[in-house]
Amino acid sequence: MTNTSILFENINIGTTTLSNRVGLAPMTRTSATPEGLATDQMASYYTSFARGGFGFIITEGIYPDDKYSQGYLNQPGIINDEQEQAWKKVVDSVHQEGAKIIGQLMHAGALSQGNRFVTDTIAPSSVQPKGEQMEFYGGKGPFKMPNEATKEDITNVIDGFVQAAKHAKSAGFDGVEIHGANGYILDQFLTEYTNKRTDEYGGSTENRVRLLVEVSKSVREAVGADFIVGIRISQGKVNDYTHKWDDKEKGAEIIFGQLGNAGLDYIHVTEYEAWQPAFPEGEGTSATDSAFGDGGPSLAALAKKYASLPVIANGHLEEPAKASSIIEKGHADLITLGKAALANHDWVNKVKNGEAIEDFQPEKMLSPDAKIKEFEA
Repeated sequence: MTNTSILFENINIGTTTLSNRVGLAPMTRTSATPEGLATDQMASYYTSFARGGFGFIITEGIYPDDKYSQGYLNQPGIINDEQEQAWKKVVDSVHQEGAKIIGQLMHAGALSQGNRFVTDTIAPSSVQPKGEQMEFYGGKGPFKMPNEATKEDITNVIDGFVQAAKHAKSAGFDGVEIHGANGYILDQFLTEYTNKRTDEYGGSTENRVRLLVEVSKSVREAVGADFIVGIRISQGKVNDYTHKWDDKEKGAEIIFGQLGNAGLDYIHVTEYEAWQPAFPEGEGTSATDSAFGDGGPSLAALAKKYASLPVIANGHLEEPAKASSIIEKGHADLITLGKAALANHDWVNKVKNGEAIEDFQPEKMLSPDAKIKEFEA
């Protein structure tokens, strides 16, 4: 039987102590009110994972401004006192069950498919997004052609993250996670084919990661040292699952190196399978072992190497042996679960007690009649 005890150790993130190393991954839900208010149903939902043993909860993406950030209708926001107070009920309920809760701040940029404030979208460059909108979240057909963000727009993006982080701290959250992954606006700046800018935010990897660093530093300055600030990073996107960074491990060194000096408490790396080599052999990577074999380091391992920060790994780690191994081998410090958590709100307690884990069955979770829409993004 696999020794999973490492999963249940206490760990410090910043100045906060987590009761174990297993968290709930952020998952888009669109179950807020049309005005973006968190609901009692959402409080019950998140609290169920805390009751099931998860040491920390990362919320669905929360829009941080009343301009271009909202990505989906019925997405929650945290841009005013009313939304802050609605979230306070969720936070208090999770805390009562002994877990910590981190609010994920998300600006959708060009991938917005439902915004009650504006009809246009912005992006680093006016480039047509790949793929089509997700009908499950109320969209249909191609994404809109975005407008290229002006310098004023960029300033507004940064300020939105800052003000939202302040609201999150006031609401009692233990921290915030800056969404820099999955094809949303910060990832659009990071990605060479969506960022065609010729100013200080475009061109080289150092320039393309600049906005992520500026947001991270600005949020840290706004909330102080005693509040968790993390960032989520990925290669794949909701509209381009197989994307790989163009400059491979050299790019990873620059990206994670820059983020490692941006005042962050952790980096949350998400890949389809967290243990797989980030860049397969022959694609510009070293021969370092991955978490579970040869073929090059995983993206989590590269984050750990170059950022020198605690790393959260995400991506099909539902098997306790895989979850334990990626930590034991030093490639990550914590893990998050998405679909496995949906199927097992008590995954942590089950593993601790040696009980069987239920398989994720999308036909049950994602049926058109489901009262709560849940999907990892």
